[in-house]
Amino acid sequence: MRWEPLLLILLMAGLSGLLILIIGRRPRWLALLKLAYFTGLAAILFTPISFSGTSLYIMPIGIGRVNLTNLSFSNLGFLENIMLTLPLGLLLKWTWSRLSLFGVGFMGLMAGSSIEITQYFLSQHYLINRSSDINDILANALGILIGGLIITSYLQLTTKHRRLVS
Repeated sequence: MRWEPLLLILLMAGLSGLLILIIGRRPRWLALLKLAYFTGLAAILFTPISFSGTSLYIMPIGIGRVNLTNLSFSNLGFLENIMLTLPLGLLLKWTWSRLSLFGVGFMGLMAGSSIEITQYFLSQHYLINRSSDINDILANALGILIGGLIITSYLQLTTKHRRLVS
């Protein structure tokens, strides 16, 4: 029962990959790279598979814990969550370049909240033993915001360069 989320993720990823290969436009490698990122992200976030910073391991059966009050920004998990969602911020700002940084930050908070709420419900129903943590929400939002800042800087630098060249 606790592996049903992983089976659903793999089924959806497999079908999406087939659609990309059959009817996807060029460049297909980019679409497949995005699919691989989102599949890996979903597998780490919504299954009993966990990453300790150096290795993958399977979480024991349980309902996890909830932390809505203890703020801690100095642990390795906070940095891991930033790095986990940084590509999401890159994709978000690259796709919607007119989205303001405030909008990117808001989308980061919404994405982080959605991830933690989903983890809570999956932990209660499938016993995947995932924790819901306010620190994770803030780290996810920060990772998405940093990714948005990187793309914003890149777009501004390339725009200035094009103006200087022409």
